[in-house]
Amino acid sequence: MGKGDRPRSDRPKRRSFTPEYKLAMIEAYDAATEPGAKGALLRREGLYHSHIIEWRKARDAGALNALAAKPSGPKTRRGEAEKENERLRARAEKAERELAKTKAALEIMGKAHALLELLSESADNDAPPKK
Repeated sequence: MGKGDRPRSDRPKRRSFTPEYKLAMIEAYDAATEPGAKGALLRREGLYHSHIIEWRKARDAGALNALAAKPSGPKTRRGEAEKENERLRARAEKAERELAKTKAALEIMGKAHALLELLSESADNDAPPKK
């Protein structure tokens, strides 16, 4: 199934704005002083006043500067070796947990065996001699 075969593939894509664009639009909006200039800027760029308000809040909070410093582009995927290492680490941890359970069970079994031997010996010593 190709991208064109998907349902709703004919719908327009949602726009995304770079931090640089957002900062430039805030500056241009704030610099517009003539009557109607701000509205004209918004219409020309296809923006809403709410965009400017949100972007200004983000800029004041320092979020746009932090976004501008990050490189944009596709996210890097973990290498196959990293995935294999993580899988093997999880497998090793599981094996260690199972080994600890087995050791604990063997220790308990050993103590139970020693106790049974001790009880058996004391029962033999307390029993009357056979004729």
